[in-house]
Amino acid sequence: MEDSQPRKKEWPAVLRALRHRNYQLFFGGQLISLVGTWMDQVAESWLVYRLTGSSLLLGTVAFAGQIPVFLLAPIGGIIADRYDRRSILVITQSLMMVLTFILAGLTLTHVVQVWHVILLGALMGVVNAFDIPARQAFIVDMVSREDLVNAIALNSSMFNGARVIGPALAGIAVAEVGEGWCFFANGISFLAVIAGLLMMTALRPRLALQGSPVQNIIEGFRFVAGTGPVRALMLLLGLISFTGMPYAVLMPVFADQILHGGARALGLLMGASGLGALCAAILLATRKSVSGLGRWVAIACNSFGVALILFSFSRNFWLSVALLVPVGFSIMLEMSSSNTLIQSMVPDHLRGRVMAVYSMMFMGMAPLGALLAGSMAHAIGAPMTVAVGGAISIIGGIIFATRLSALRPAARELIVAQQISGGAPAQEITARVFSKQGEASQVSN
Repeated sequence: MEDSQPRKKEWPAVLRALRHRNYQLFFGGQLISLVGTWMDQVAESWLVYRLTGSSLLLGTVAFAGQIPVFLLAPIGGIIADRYDRRSILVITQSLMMVLTFILAGLTLTHVVQVWHVILLGALMGVVNAFDIPARQAFIVDMVSREDLVNAIALNSSMFNGARVIGPALAGIAVAEVGEGWCFFANGISFLAVIAGLLMMTALRPRLALQGSPVQNIIEGFRFVAGTGPVRALMLLLGLISFTGMPYAVLMPVFADQILHGGARALGLLMGASGLGALCAAILLATRKSVSGLGRWVAIACNSFGVALILFSFSRNFWLSVALLVPVGFSIMLEMSSSNTLIQSMVPDHLRGRVMAVYSMMFMGMAPLGALLAGSMAHAIGAPMTVAVGGAISIIGGIIFATRLSALRPAARELIVAQQISGGAPAQEITARVFSKQGEASQVSN
């Protein structure tokens, strides 16, 4: 097992999780790969829009790429809890690389059609259903529990640092050389994360699960459904993903029809949202505990809704860019704080399955929202669709805020229990929480 004590090199507090060699390898590989992923996403959106000019098909492509996560993540979660997570990630990242190269080949040879994008996106979604739970649960295998909050925050920083760079590069690359080379660059970038995974030393051992796979899957859902704080965070996350996050799917429509830009404008808009999200992730990385994060979740939901509504009414390009900064900041603060709180409350033996439910709420609800948003935008226009999503996000944030005081005790009990046990299986603690389903506990201070 990797030594959890600090290495000789002293790291600043905001980067303390990087003192673990395995996490250094993971962080570096993922950072390179995610730049390619964000280039790919922007280029794919522009490709679909260029081929069809349809907001409905933009929603359809997003739906096809993400609905497999909603359907298959529970299976991915149990696999992440039963088998070696590093091996799972090597396999999933390799499959993603192959699928990306296929899309690059089709695009560069000028034979690509929308159904190719939909099919490859759906296959990528199947792989993601196994990759995301394993990747989320893998964090605790690489760092000590005291560095878990920082590692999750650094993951978000990495994700959103790439989200700033990738779209900006994609906007330039699409305009200059076309979408195909963005897909090719993304395929190459997977080599970095695969190499990092293969170079890792021995990881933290885990206890073998007992019972059948079906029983194990049910156990994960039962924990989420019966644990008030986790349930509340998951429901809010699902609501925001369903109603608020589809704004990103409609961004090509805003860039072209509403703000009268092009691929470069799309890259700047997506990059602005990524810049705000990066700032939120850095802010979260400075924290040493989860105290008060529940309040952050509530505030972030409301500020996200307000900024999204203001963005929907803007017709000035640079004002729209500026408004997407708080949009990105707020949504990342909500999602990363929720992730941190959930990971702090869940016992290690349930981590993969609970993070599978998180994946269902975070990515699995998004395709349903994207499909609905595409249909609504076709009927009432993209601006009104985004405004409605922002309003519902505000309502969700207000309802969550009114529940914080009731959720406080159970959340604190779970967090303290995991700190004491070091994350070891804690069925007796879980049972106590189940016995007070109405009481729940907080997620804030």
